[in-house]
Amino acid sequence: MLTRVKSAVANFMGGIMAGSAGADHGSGADLPLRFPYGRPEFLGLSPDEVECSADHIARPILILSKDTRRLPWTTGYAEVINAGKSTHNEDQASCEVLFVKKKAGGSNSTPNKNSTKRRSSLPNGEGLQLKENSDTDGINLYYWSLFDGHAGSGAAVVASKLLQHHILEQLQEIVDILRNTAVLPPTCLGEEPDNPSTNSRTLTRAASLRGGVGAPGSPSTPPTRFFTEKKIPHECLVIGAIESAFKEMDLQIERERTVYNISGGCTALVVVYLLGKLYVANAGDSRAIIIRNGEVIPMSSEFTPETERQRLQYLAYMQPHLLGNEFTHLEFPRRVQRKEVGKRMLYRDFNMTGWFNSQFTIRCHKQRCETGKLSKAKCHEKAEQSLDSPVVHRTEPSRSGAYKTIEEDDLKFPLIYGEGKKARVMATIGVTRGLGDHDLKVHDSNIYIKPFLSSSPEVRVYDLLQYEHGPDDVLILATDGLWDVLLNEEVAEAVTNFLPNCDPDDPHRYTLAAQDLVMRARGVLKDRGWRISNDRLGSGDDISVYVIPLIHGNKQS
Repeated sequence: MLTRVKSAVANFMGGIMAGSAGADHGSGADLPLRFPYGRPEFLGLSPDEVECSADHIARPILILSKDTRRLPWTTGYAEVINAGKSTHNEDQASCEVLFVKKKAGGSNSTPNKNSTKRRSSLPNGEGLQLKENSDTDGINLYYWSLFDGHAGSGAAVVASKLLQHHILEQLQEIVDILRNTAVLPPTCLGEEPDNPSTNSRTLTRAASLRGGVGAPGSPSTPPTRFFTEKKIPHECLVIGAIESAFKEMDLQIERERTVYNISGGCTALVVVYLLGKLYVANAGDSRAIIIRNGEVIPMSSEFTPETERQRLQYLAYMQPHLLGNEFTHLEFPRRVQRKEVGKRMLYRDFNMTGWFNSQFTIRCHKQRCETGKLSKAKCHEKAEQSLDSPVVHRTEPSRSGAYKTIEEDDLKFPLIYGEGKKARVMATIGVTRGLGDHDLKVHDSNIYIKPFLSSSPEVRVYDLLQYEHGPDDVLILATDGLWDVLLNEEVAEAVTNFLPNCDPDDPHRYTLAAQDLVMRARGVLKDRGWRISNDRLGSGDDISVYVIPLIHGNKQS
């Protein structure tokens, strides 16, 4: 245990590094790569240029060349490699214009780039400046994404190649429904849309059950419902499709890691433009903000051990075997020492946002167990055996107060340790949502961390049609390398000061704005490392930034 604690502290101080996250890398080291490492294809870099970009000392900033065919909406992009944290730039990005069309045949379990009709955003591709599609049975879709890898770039590379095709596949199932914006989606496929006539009357439940005239089953009228039915808007179907695509992408990585070398995991930040709306999906600690008239509109939340503390603690409380008898789900203001056993200390459990609450004992009435007659561990064990039919728990206070009496179990290492950017789950990983990490374990143990990590994104919607946007109104997407050193307000100020000084007819201005943001976050190399304004420490992480002008979305709509 002492060795693991030392390792945990080392990971807490340094975080996840390439090749040292406690994962069993040896199991896939001899397998072929799913996709070779490279930089985003839309940059159009040669292998020599990719090699030159990996200079951890000079840290050159890569941007879209003026000679390169532009990204959709004249999107700007810039990136820079880390200052030596990992061999490769573990950030990945992709951007494409796709055409969603209903499938002619059955669905495939694994997306295939050649199985769907799409328009590439690659420099040597065609259709970057999308023209009106002659087909009337499909929808144009714009896609931007950023992936921040950890413990290797494998998962980020795979996700950058395939996630958009999972999204496309999910949307193909509902494209006909999405195109018919005048009618709400049917609850059950095959039903006629609800168009209630003005002469129809609503029956009470009692009248319906009696089978009177006009009641369900009566020969005089068609069946009517006496229960309430939710009206689901179209955008909720798109959100569901994106959420399902993230899950399918994570499952594909899990399946294919047995035949391919797919190292580590990654966060995922995705933007989908569809039918006049932007859908921003985030799983991890990258960030998206809209800058409109100088105002900052957050479009994502970060998912870290601190922001998801209660979810993680509740999972550990319900399934204590996931802690491997090495960790405690409770949080204390600091590490508990053996000399403090029997004393009372402030604590926080999954049901608490503050540090003041009663201590609770659990009585599982389904198993008819009582405190003292059945140990907590045995009660939990019985509860776990009945997960298919959830156990109903009742909580009763055993004593009041803000303090807990320290027991032997409280000496275990905390499930969540550290503060701010140093917070880690099981002293290993600093993000709680993303893709991959299926082999990630606590160092020197057989305790898997994946059960605590979620691939489910938060999806926020922005309706472009509600606003008239100017040329300086933009959507900023960036990995945490930018946000670690710059506040939202600093980014907004930099962009609103930079863009008006550019030629408004220059489509390259948004790439220059992205480059400016990367330079501000990276800083200048001095004797004491990379430094930014006010002699603050610059970002030593990989940094990737999109600047997406919203005015083009209005034109497209």
